Amino acid sequence: MNNSTLQLKLKQRLNKIASNDYDNIECWQIVEAFNKTQLEWCRRQLHGNNLYKEGDEMSKRRVDDLQILLKELTLTGTSNNTYFESTNFPVADYLEYKKVKALVKNDCCPEDRVMNVYLAEEGNVDLIMRDEFKNPSFEWAETFCTLLGNKIRVYRETDFTFNQVILTYYRKPVNIQITGCKDPYTGLVSTTDIIPEFKDDIVELLLDDTASLIAGDIESFQQMQRNQQSSERNN
Repeated sequence: MNNSTLQLKLKQRLNKIASNDYDNIECWQIVEAFNKTQLEWCRRQLHGNNLYKEGDEMSKRRVDDLQILLKELTLTGTSNNTYFESTNFPVADYLEYKKVKALVKNDCCPEDRVMNVYLAEEGNVDLIMRDEFKNPSFEWAETFCTLLGNKIRVYRETDFTFNQVILTYYRKPVNIQITGCKDPYTGLVSTTDIIPEFKDDIVELLLDDTASLIAGDIESFQQMQRNQQSSERNN
């Protein structure tokens, strides 16, 4: 969906197509509200806080809707006798952890072996390392990782080493921009037109949420409630 259609649909939802009163919506308000809305929508879908309580991959629809946000990054870092710690992390576009894949080897098996890596709580590291059924094991091809300080630690035993560690994560959606409109995030006038990256059916939902957000800002509560109901009913 292009940005001209997006603006037209949004003003229609707000009943402001021909309005000349103080409630006229500036283009920067549309940009800010839409970008805020799509980020909130992504968080709700990943968490499952919607009408059907579905999370990121609990239905074919969720898989299809969110696959555009999945991204892989090969981690670089340093290793000691206890863990591998990453030195690169996708701070700029990181939204939510999905999985870590580790390829390891040892003296007996020089070929890459894929380890099952489970995400664990940092507070439970010492307990897991002492538990013979949960601690890292090359034989069972299992280990665990933790997140702290924008770093990923993948734990190991001294009988194997890491060849490659790959992070799969959900990135933030790309912010839209409207040509000639002042970017509310940078304060600069946008020289390019960046349209929503989601499918049109998702954009329609995002427009209802955006209209609801703006309607609340301008105290148009009837439009706010109608658009909230429309968005949730069709989610």
